[in-house]
Amino acid sequence: MNGASPVPPELPPELPPELMVAIEAAHAAGVVLRAAFESDLEIEIKSSEIDLVTAADRAAEAVVLEHLRARFPDDAIIAEESGAHQGGPRRWLVDPLDGTTNFAHRFPHFSVSIACYHGDHGLVGVVYDPLRDETFSAAAGLGAWLDSPRHDHVRLAVSSRERLATCLLATGFGYDRSPGRTNNLTEFNRMLPRVRGIRRPGSAALDLAYAAAGRVDGYWEYRLSPWDWAAGALLVREATGVVTTVDGSEWTPAADGIAVAGPALHPTLLAALRGE
Repeated sequence: MNGASPVPPELPPELPPELMVAIEAAHAAGVVLRAAFESDLEIEIKSSEIDLVTAADRAAEAVVLEHLRARFPDDAIIAEESGAHQGGPRRWLVDPLDGTTNFAHRFPHFSVSIACYHGDHGLVGVVYDPLRDETFSAAAGLGAWLDSPRHDHVRLAVSSRERLATCLLATGFGYDRSPGRTNNLTEFNRMLPRVRGIRRPGSAALDLAYAAAGRVDGYWEYRLSPWDWAAGALLVREATGVVTTVDGSEWTPAADGIAVAGPALHPTLLAALRGE
């Protein structure tokens, strides 16, 4: 593996410029992350021993912000490491390294997540896996797609499975594990006996991208930040999936939970999470 930039995917020219810029920015950040992944890591603790940040997070974010500001200087940006940057009603939600704990332990599963929203309406979203060189992208009303050296602009569609017993699901656990708040342990224990398997890979953006691609049949999680799931939620919606909160209400990037699946499975997933 080296730090050379991969060839950007050949996407149709009619796609919105916001999506093309997001893809370019994600790939540029991926170059930074791949190079850092092969070198000595500088790791810092944020809120707790399980909430980490690396120099690579900050360097990748700087690259993404440089791309966005150069093309869309009037847009607002909300980024994980540098916070909010004021602008107009349109905003970019940026997670330069989703899966920092994996990255810090050299567990090879992490991603770059970039989304553009107007209010709560997703316009474009990109989730990029630098190690597998997989680009998951979506634009409102234009579908969701996967590009890589092994996948030439493949349109994504969520799984059509209907029975939990045949499903592989994904989930995650937040940094706050206190028993007084929803920590997902109850829901995890409810679901495990009812499904074929549950995976906890450690990158919510990739979990959602995999749901959009049908690699997992559904996904749920609580208490993430808007930049963690903004791009992935749009991927799922554009791949004909259903996106709600865990209690079934309307999902927005500021929600306290998310549950996604195909239309046939989604009601069953929500009922099972409630213990029904």
